[in-house]
Amino acid sequence: MAEAVILIEDLPIKDPNSKAKLITISGQLDESNVDMKAKDIYKVFEEIPGKLYLVFDFAGLDYMNSRSIGYLTDWYGKLTEKGGKIFIARTKPNIKDILQVVGLTQLIQTFDTLDAAKQAVMQESSAAAATPAPTLAIPAQTPVATPAQVPAVTQTTQVQAQPAPATPAQTQVPVAPTPQPGQPVSQTPATPPVQTTAPTSQPETYKLNA
Repeated sequence: MAEAVILIEDLPIKDPNSKAKLITISGQLDESNVDMKAKDIYKVFEEIPGKLYLVFDFAGLDYMNSRSIGYLTDWYGKLTEKGGKIFIARTKPNIKDILQVVGLTQLIQTFDTLDAAKQAVMQESSAAAATPAPTLAIPAQTPVATPAQVPAVTQTTQVQAQPAPATPAQTQVPVAPTPQPGQPVSQTPATPPVQTTAPTSQPETYKLNA
């Protein structure tokens, strides 16, 4: 069974909304240990669900098989989905050749020194901290008329649309003319005027000429 050692340390960064870790791998990653060692790195993803930066120091890594390449590719995908990044530092020539053959050097930045990789993390975190968080535009609400306003206009329109009923004052009733002296009294009784109250005047007395 090949030996492999993984050390995980915190890295200081300027972005308060993200974390950075330095992962140092030494020895050989092969079928006998790669699955077990990969679990240690997956625990970092579980503990830090937000944006994460990882710096892999491969100065002591002597060998990595295809399965370890698959894990590295999976870690790259998980980080980029959340805005994080992976950086690789101090790879040996044989490890660097493997990364180039599978195309990982086109996706992951590699550096010859550990200080250069740490500086890249600081630059990324500083740019993220300086970028303001996006704000959601809240559309202005259209004012709506209150129920007390709408019925007032509707009721006024309905009242104006209805025809005004005839009042008793507008109805004219013919009144019999008052007979003059010297004229015979007509036998046809005059139609009494329509009154709302009982008449109070006394009946008139007419004088007939002999």
